Amino acid sequence: MQPATAKWYDRRDSVFIEFCLEDSKDVQVNFNKSKLDFSCVSGTDDIKHQNTVELFGEIDPKESKHRRTDRSVLCCLRKAEPGKSWPRLTKDKTKCNWLSVDFNNWKDWEDDSDEDLSSFDKFSEMMNSMGGDDLPDLDGADDVHDSADSDDEKMPDLE
Repeated sequence: MQPATAKWYDRRDSVFIEFCLEDSKDVQVNFNKSKLDFSCVSGTDDIKHQNTVELFGEIDPKESKHRRTDRSVLCCLRKAEPGKSWPRLTKDKTKCNWLSVDFNNWKDWEDDSDEDLSSFDKFSEMMNSMGGDDLPDLDGADDVHDSADSDDEKMPDLE
């Protein structure tokens, strides 16, 4: 048996692990509070793969799921503590040569609110710095056209 190659990424509520295996069968995924067990047979040579991952944080096994495709098995691990970032997938800091970060899906979600706020602030500053000097004067626009529905007109008596 050999470990399957995998990529992982972190999100606010979940951690995703994708086991990169083509034509997998007999897929078994067991989610435990602090551990993930994965096994399958893949390829034309029926190579047996097995991965056991002692997780960095705890997950909710009942809410965690996996999905098999022809190219991979994607596991969604629901965090027991949503909003807490995982700096790594594994409990230990030792490097697993079968595991890498999925940079295509990686996102620093922790900084999202600050980033949104700062870009909003930049946008507000830009709008304010444009000021009224560059804008056409719209206050006198009504003077050019005599408006028939002016407020100071008298209504005719209907009696």
